[in-house]
Parts: sequence; structure tokens; C-alpha cells
Amino acid sequence: MTVPDAIAPDTASLLAAYDAAARRPHVAALPTGVIAEEDGPLTRVWYPERGFVSTPADLGVTGPELDALIARQRDAFTARGRSLEWKTWDYDTPADLPERLRAAGFAAEDPETVLVAEVDALLQLPTDVPEGLTVRETCSEQDARRVAELQTEIWGDDWSWLAEDLFSRSQGEQPLVRILVAEEGDRMVAAGWLSLVPESGFAGLWGGSTLPTHRRRGVYRCLVARRAQLAAGLGVRYLQVDASPDSRPLLERFGFVAVATTTPFVYPAP
Repeated sequence: MTVPDAIAPDTASLLAAYDAAARRPHVAALPTGVIAEEDGPLTRVWYPERGFVSTPADLGVTGPELDALIARQRDAFTARGRSLEWKTWDYDTPADLPERLRAAGFAAEDPETVLVAEVDALLQLPTDVPEGLTVRETCSEQDARRVAELQTEIWGDDWSWLAEDLFSRSQGEQPLVRILVAEEGDRMVAAGWLSLVPESGFAGLWGGSTLPTHRRRGVYRCLVARRAQLAAGLGVRYLQVDASPDSRPLLERFGFVAVATTTPFVYPAP
């Protein structure tokens, strides 16, 4: 199968659109029971399994004031027994934010590449299903649990929290998540979901994880193409992915453009 050549977009305009509309949490897109709080320039989000901090590109504070802001987030979450992820981007200011996070006890996880594509540029992707597999959309609680179990099997970490997150956000007349699964018989072999950000023009592609035995057969491409079709039908203009080194080359072939690098900092350090 040959993927058609992608339309070449303007990287700067894609980054500007992403920065304005998609890099920070949208309260309307958070799962039920998840609380978002503003603390000065940043957003602090309380998830059941972990805390999360997101900032604008320019924090607007430096030196001791920035150190105090970092310490306040660290202490707020640890006081309630939560670990914490502080997400950074390579174009952020002040430029010494990563060093100050490390000084406060945070540890950097592996960086990921932020990829953005216009949905229209992805509609040329073939949507055919690899031989022997079926792909379907689901919003059932049972399938949400199976997706979480699949993620746990593939990555070796505990993804049990994902089941409730996916199920709760896939319900209602206007669900915030659209889940696709690939199966061989009654065995789930891959899953990916479209995470919608209301009134932003953006949606995120998450998951896409595939069992090692079923890779290099077009499953990942099929899940991307099918979710792009769903996004187009919902009026979404852009799709965004935080991509690992393994998925970045595939996504760039499909038409995604690298616009930035993002690095999560976690506390406590592993």
C-alpha cells in the first residue's frame, strides 16, 4: 500500500493555531469529576491518578518568583498524595524553566514531538482494514476496560485508570471521545481514540497502540485514517498528536507536520 503524498502546510501557522487553541487543557473537555484550577499564569488539573500542570508559552515570571510558583504546585499535589506532571515545550519562556524544575526535584521523561495536520490533508489516506481484522467504533464500558487492558499489556504499566476515563467521556449525545478498536476474531489487537476539544477546531489522536504481533500490517494507518474521517464529519479542522520516535515517521508520511517538542517533568522523580 502506498500512502499518497501529503499537502505541504505552513509550519508556522500550524504552530500558532496549536499554541492558541490546543496546548492547554480545556475545562469543557475534562472528564467528569476532574477539577481544573488557575494559579497565576498556569492551569492545575486534578486527575484521580495524577496531577497535571500546563502553562502558556510565556509564563511571565522569572527567578525566585518562578521557583515559588513551581514549589507551590509541587507542594499542593504532594500534600494530597498525588504525583505531578508539568508539561513543557521547547519554545517556552523563560528558557531556564526545565533547569528550575529539576532543581525543585522534578525529573524529565522522554520528549515527544508535537505533530499537527489539517484534517482535509488526511482524508486521502486509505481506510481499508488489514486482512483478517475488523475495525469498529465503540462506547461500551466493557470495551473501555478491554482497551485499558490492551494498553497495560503493550506498555507494561498499569493503565486500569483509562477504562473509566474513556467510558465517561464517550457517553452522551456529544461525546468528547470517539473510540476505535481493531480486532482479530474476539481478540483486541489495537485501539485508538479521537479526543475532542470543544470550540477549538482541534482534536487529539491518542492511543493507536498495537500488539507487536500485528504491527507493520497497516493497523496504525487505518486507525489514523478512520479517526480523520470522524473528525471531518464533526467539523474539526486540525488533528494533533504527541508522538513517540516510533510513530513520528509514520505520521509525517501521512501528512502531519512537526511543530514543537514537548517534555513532561514528573514529581516525585522515578
